[in-house]
Amino acid sequence: MVGSAILRKLQAEGYTNFVLRTSVELDLRRQTEVEEFFRKEKPDYVFLAAAKVGGILANNTYRAEFLYDNLQIQNNIIHSAWKYGANKLLFLGSSCIYPKLAPQPLKEDSLLTGLLEPTNEPYAIAKIAGIKMCDAYRSQYGFSAISVMPTNLYGPNDNYDLKSSHVLPALIRKFHEARKKGTPSVSMWGTGSPKREFLHVDDLADACYFVMQKWDEPGFLNIGTGTDLSIKDLALLIQDIVGYTGDIVHDTTKPAGTPRKLMDVSRLHALGWQHQIDLREGIQSVYDSLLQDKKQSWV
Repeated sequence: MVGSAILRKLQAEGYTNFVLRTSVELDLRRQTEVEEFFRKEKPDYVFLAAAKVGGILANNTYRAEFLYDNLQIQNNIIHSAWKYGANKLLFLGSSCIYPKLAPQPLKEDSLLTGLLEPTNEPYAIAKIAGIKMCDAYRSQYGFSAISVMPTNLYGPNDNYDLKSSHVLPALIRKFHEARKKGTPSVSMWGTGSPKREFLHVDDLADACYFVMQKWDEPGFLNIGTGTDLSIKDLALLIQDIVGYTGDIVHDTTKPAGTPRKLMDVSRLHALGWQHQIDLREGIQSVYDSLLQDKKQSWV
């Protein structure tokens, strides 16, 4: 989702010289393959968007894979980008790096000030390691490696597998299937009280393009909208967009995650960037595209 959005943004800006590989063609977890790729292609600018990602269930089930795969991917790419002379690298992390009970909104200096949310701790640790690796390569080698931490993302090419997806695409699928089948209710994890912030992936791509040109410092920048809503309110919004008229039933036996994750984006705003896509507008466009393209078997 993120990689394709960044590609669309760069193409829209007139760039044409891309080096593209699928995960089948290039396994980023394998050091020899990554080193050979960078030795041969020598990319000038690297957007490190590749990662193993998922929602609460996937994070909590595949804890070893989320730690191992992400460490391998980022270690191989950051090291090879430096070794083979890339001009600059941008590493994308996640808002889950912050302590579970960090003060809201989440400021960049809250990193490592408390315990992480247990359900996604392995993923968070991997992303924190990526930030520190970028800083270490900057400090020791003078490599221009920067890090950004996006909030929750959605948009084209999202994952709708209910076993591994995030909450927003999962709710789109649940409400759509319930409307098609005439199901009287939809089950939602938890009470719906946790609050989350959501950013359209095209806004993220725009921010990454902006930051790659405008910022070159150690540490990291939050990327988000600066506003959030409860999961229940998100569900009601998606229910309205999809046109489902049944009930929402709460499954309180399931984990709800961190109580709140709102990003403080004042540093990014001070640089001159703000998001453009309203949440309702963004979800509506995603759903309209799903209905038109019918690439998903469940639509």
